[in-house]
Amino acid sequence: MQNKYTTYILNEQKLDNYNLLLNETLFHNANGYIGVRSVFEEGYPDGFESIRGQYINGFYDFSQMKQAENLYGLTQEKQTMLNIADTQSIILHLEDEKFSMFEGKVLDSIRWVDMEKGVTGRYVQWRSPKGKEIELTIIRMTSFHQLTLFTTSYEVKPLNFSGEITIESSHDGNVLNYTDCNDPRVADDGIRYLTPISCEIKKGASYITSKTTKSNCTITSCVKNILLQDHERQFTIDNNNAICQMTTEANLGGTIKLIKYAVFCDSIRYEDCREQAGVELEKALSTSLESLYKKQEDYLSVYWNNCDVKIEGDDELSRAMHYNLYQLIQSVGKDEHSNIAPKGLSGEGYEGHYFWDTEMYIEPFFTVTNPSITKNLINYRFSILEMAKENARILGHSKGALYPWRTIMGKECSGYFPAGSAQYHINGDIAYSIIAYYLATKDLSLLKEKGGEIIFETARLWMDTGNFHNDIFYINDITGPDEYTCIVNNNYYTNVIAQYHLNWAVKVYDLLKNTEIFDELVNKIDLKFEEIEDFHAAADAMYLAYDSKLKINPQDDSFLQKRRLDLQKIPKDKFPLLLYYHPLHLYRHQVCKQPDTIMAHFIIEDVQSLETMRNSYDYYEEITTHDSSLSDCIFGIMAAKLGMEEKSFDYFCHSAKLDLKDKHKNTKHGIHTANMGGNYMAIVYGFGGFRLKEEGIFFAPILPVKWVSYQFKISYEDSRIIIIVKEDICCFRLEHGSAKTIHVYDKIYHLKDMLIINRRYNKEERS
Repeated sequence: MQNKYTTYILNEQKLDNYNLLLNETLFHNANGYIGVRSVFEEGYPDGFESIRGQYINGFYDFSQMKQAENLYGLTQEKQTMLNIADTQSIILHLEDEKFSMFEGKVLDSIRWVDMEKGVTGRYVQWRSPKGKEIELTIIRMTSFHQLTLFTTSYEVKPLNFSGEITIESSHDGNVLNYTDCNDPRVADDGIRYLTPISCEIKKGASYITSKTTKSNCTITSCVKNILLQDHERQFTIDNNNAICQMTTEANLGGTIKLIKYAVFCDSIRYEDCREQAGVELEKALSTSLESLYKKQEDYLSVYWNNCDVKIEGDDELSRAMHYNLYQLIQSVGKDEHSNIAPKGLSGEGYEGHYFWDTEMYIEPFFTVTNPSITKNLINYRFSILEMAKENARILGHSKGALYPWRTIMGKECSGYFPAGSAQYHINGDIAYSIIAYYLATKDLSLLKEKGGEIIFETARLWMDTGNFHNDIFYINDITGPDEYTCIVNNNYYTNVIAQYHLNWAVKVYDLLKNTEIFDELVNKIDLKFEEIEDFHAAADAMYLAYDSKLKINPQDDSFLQKRRLDLQKIPKDKFPLLLYYHPLHLYRHQVCKQPDTIMAHFIIEDVQSLETMRNSYDYYEEITTHDSSLSDCIFGIMAAKLGMEEKSFDYFCHSAKLDLKDKHKNTKHGIHTANMGGNYMAIVYGFGGFRLKEEGIFFAPILPVKWVSYQFKISYEDSRIIIIVKEDICCFRLEHGSAKTIHVYDKIYHLKDMLIINRRYNKEERS
């Protein structure tokens, strides 16, 4: 896929602390297993802040979570994603001068992310204080082919001198996690989680093995430096920092090239991570760097061929969209030991925990483009199902499973339960994602092996959380997606997704009852037919709040009784509100952090009329702060459905550029992966009107007035369909697979090859 929009270039680099931290995030490297923030290899001068982080997805330690009052069941301990050994440092000496962006004169400086090749680059032309000039080109890659591998290619070209050059490449095991006591979204404990237990040099490579303080996990990082010119080499170990010093002669116009290989292996995935690190290093060294680059490009070629979105008519938005989709494949875990965190592997915001973001914002992208990745994410949820059962018991439920609101290894990490553990909708979200995967793939094997068990165990929770009263099923004392309104009765989102979940639990029971695993499954979890009948009865009797005067769905039973918070009177520097107002103050007002009822109308749209959805949209838009990065994309999708095309486009633009423009002013802590998934949905589910339902796949495309056209692809069952939307027509082409029935503008078509529909008159024309 040759596309000029798949390279993001920064030509002007500001060396202030704000921009340095922002670019550490924007130019990070990751592959779903390892993540490396993009600090300067040579570091920054004293006085500059840096989040110099390298991370492993799913690798964690425990830390104490102090509760003011130690009430029963409150979380006392949390997990934290760890900053592992630092392998980035490369110090360059030109005889007696040291290269630094902050000394001498920077003549040219460029950074880029190449989303086709899967690398980041940095080019610097620099003049030293004594007049020596060099070109420096650095290419970094976290390999999709070999997930344990991170490579750095470091080239130095003298432009006006010959002489001695010394390169010091270090591998430092003395690392700490980043802390920020002023932001509740970042850890503030400053604990040393990881302690080196060995640091050694073997066969020209350094190995550092470290152990966590409490979780009993170990990790080995291994580094080998290969300088392609004749040189003298010296190793030193200084307090678990292995330094390789290489000295060579540089010739005017010649190039000095260092290739630095770093591999990482953890004990969660490998029985002996020290031994495996040696195996992984040999594997990396057994092929050329050029071959590794080619494998990286091949992997991404397949990825883009599955999911590419093309926009004609807006170069900036097209590049932003590609950047967002690239970050999703960089961030998502590739095995059952990991998932995808709100910041991916780009930073330490939210401590690397996994939330509902995965199921409701990110899986909708992978489910219809790379469903095998969604399957991995569901496998992760199955791997922690037993802990979800334990979590349910802690919260007083005698049977069933309740997934933690935020976690890494399966235990709840939410210290503030009103806005965390009380969000029982997490069960419905996970069930929803499994159902969507089944609808898109018809993969019954996943339901038989894992998905069905998750759906049944989580459905049991609704029967205990809710109850019948006067033949109506209510769910009280829970929190919906909107964290500015907590511990409420009959949150609309929660009730409607519970209804959907319970209905599908009955359908999954029927799907599985004639399969070979049915008896084994029902015996394993002691599932009674009477429970299935109860699921059906609760779904039929589910209370869904509706206000006949306003003709909207109230967010919960008490929401409309509260005073409105006048957002126009709040100073702009007091947002996000969670940092400046006591939670109780927010809870007592009609104010929303993010879409709640609007989100429900998007994912389960057939329950309400268009009139109700439109009235609700207008009502909640006025009182939503969009303090959450999860917000804009959903409002944009629903605006498209409701015919508010200009508004939909405005929301999309804000969502697309959220990180590249740092619109929330916290991208330094990491990218916003859920927003990136939502940005894809804004095009496909918003402008494209795509819906995945039991009856099939549905489309209702619109074209933003500023665009010439756009196109996207959908994988459905055994087929892949390309959708192209232009001013007058929309074209559906079956790229491969069997013919499919599709719904377009509420009409049914049989797609065998190509279908062209006149958007203006909605008439079918066949090519």
